[in-house]
Amino acid sequence: MSPKELLYIEDALEHTQYLMNQCRTAANQLSDPVLRQQAQQLVNSNQQLFTQFYNLI
Repeated sequence: MSPKELLYIEDALEHTQYLMNQCRTAANQLSDPVLRQQAQQLVNSNQQLFTQFYNLI
């Protein structure tokens, strides 16, 4: 893998981690259980993406 490709993966990991943190924060602050569940599902989806990107390394 080239250095540039590694930078792309690193960037994707950082973005995915940022989205996980934002969704987790939103899920903790939401009082509506349906919205909280949707935010938690987004956390889970982003966690799966993070794992897939990480496995590329």
